[in-house]
Amino acid sequence: MNRNRIASRLFAATFGVLGAAVVGASAQAASIPESPDPIILAINEWTGQHVTTHIAGEILTRMGYKVEYVTASYTPQFAAIQAGDISAALEIWEGTGSGEIFDKAVASGQAEDLGDLGLKEHQSFWYPLYVKEMCPGLPDWHALNKCAELFATPETSPKGRLVDYPLEWEGHNQDRLDALGINFVAVPAGSEGAIVTEIKSAAARKAPILAMFWTPHWLLQEVPGEFVDLPAYDARCYTDASWGTNPDKTYDCDWNRGWIKKLAWAGLKDKWPAAHNMLLHLTIDNDTQIKLIHEIDAEGKPVEEATKAWVDANEAVWKPWIQ
Repeated sequence: MNRNRIASRLFAATFGVLGAAVVGASAQAASIPESPDPIILAINEWTGQHVTTHIAGEILTRMGYKVEYVTASYTPQFAAIQAGDISAALEIWEGTGSGEIFDKAVASGQAEDLGDLGLKEHQSFWYPLYVKEMCPGLPDWHALNKCAELFATPETSPKGRLVDYPLEWEGHNQDRLDALGINFVAVPAGSEGAIVTEIKSAAARKAPILAMFWTPHWLLQEVPGEFVDLPAYDARCYTDASWGTNPDKTYDCDWNRGWIKKLAWAGLKDKWPAAHNMLLHLTIDNDTQIKLIHEIDAEGKPVEEATKAWVDANEAVWKPWIQ
């Protein structure tokens, strides 16, 4: 066989492999969306979750998918995901007590753990810094009993008032207060916005306030404060009354500073594989979320506008998620 014929065959073989690869890639790109059905994303009760979800939805839309958002209560959404009625919920906080529900959903085989979102959280009892001068001994939790009447309202007196999470967030804070012997009443707020309003109003008047709050959140940049030092979290604290400072009650410890994960319907990866791949790689950091929450809550920018602008300006961040 002469050299020209060998070269010709090698060229043909190489061109055939490369051509197949190009055609395969084009076919894959052209197949998005793999199904015309909408990807349904859960919207929960706080702005940070809206930010995460709308960033994901905007990217999926640009990939060619139809995306729908559905308002979902936090705990019931797990059953909806397992049933396939919701495609994904993208900000599940272990520290809210969701770890066990999350694990059960994944163990059922009907939901998939899409991994860590990237946020680093801290949530617990919180007060503005000026309160420390009014209640000496803070941030030690023992100081709260000495100052309980300082935080009292006509409805709670002589006990202090803790501005608590909304009821459906299932914070168990009255259990925590009782177990630790803290002379306060947990009074649930109606929403995230109601807690923010209470804190801002108190700060403007330099009035004492103790609230259940969390980071990442822009408010903690505008109103400097501290979290109360409660006894350190241990998993046994929530289930074993004999563990901890109170031998008769559970919840005698701080909140768990745990993971924040993404959860999807198990059928997502087969029905929309490219979308599944993007959501696996979706990552949000605290600085990004805090900035966008501030734009939405404090500056009044619609969530769709704020998140679209972020996606426009950050292709270098999210393009690798879809490749």
